[in-house]
Amino acid sequence: MGHLRLRDHRVTSGTASSAEIPRAGGALAAYLRTVRVGGAVILLGLVAVLVLLLVVPEDADQGISQKIFYFHVPVALTAYAGFALGAWKALRLLWKGGERYDLESYTGVHMGTIFGVLTLVTGSLWAKASWGHWWLWSENQLVLFLVLFLFYCAYFMVRFSIEPGARRERISAVYTLFGVVLIPVSFFAIRLAEEAIHPTTFTLDGPQMEGSQFAAFLVGWALMTAVGYAMYRIELAGKRTDITLRELRERS
Repeated sequence: MGHLRLRDHRVTSGTASSAEIPRAGGALAAYLRTVRVGGAVILLGLVAVLVLLLVVPEDADQGISQKIFYFHVPVALTAYAGFALGAWKALRLLWKGGERYDLESYTGVHMGTIFGVLTLVTGSLWAKASWGHWWLWSENQLVLFLVLFLFYCAYFMVRFSIEPGARRERISAVYTLFGVVLIPVSFFAIRLAEEAIHPTTFTLDGPQMEGSQFAAFLVGWALMTAVGYAMYRIELAGKRTDITLRELRERS
């Protein structure tokens, strides 16, 4: 009888494992679809941005270096959007709870950090071409964006110093919400400064550029936002697939 029970147990386990195969296949298929669609959006978006940089007219004063603007500012705005998305998902987690919002918040902060690196790099290139310096500590907007960037870099150290679970989710969410306060401070720093050599794109009087330049800027901004969102969806899908497969392995 013991042998029969063992045999029955093996058959049941095999059936349960077989039932999980479609779920694993579905998770991988969904991830691959996201990668294909998102990858196409990223590729087309980046190509379109490069074409935009080639066809947009040069600035009369700054020349070709002004073209960095059409990449730098959209990248910076996308970084702000990533941090803001992470904060919004963190708020949802504290309000409703759930691992879903923790994962979405983490991914949003990660995207913001990636675009934050691009912002600092392109900003330094623009500064060198326009001002003759890679960095100016007297520019409040530069310093405040660096503070914002470093704050969210520290987010990962705080997060991964805590064991996975509800406690880590709550602490990560609270940390993310504290950082979001720096976004408007960084954005409006140049508008509140009495003297600044960093150009102001928008004022209360409207965009400070010609019509063709403003149109090019809007197109670049839309393209970069699409690229950032596609990257967000791909990373999020990958993390969800990893969680699903890990759960299936633990059950087998």
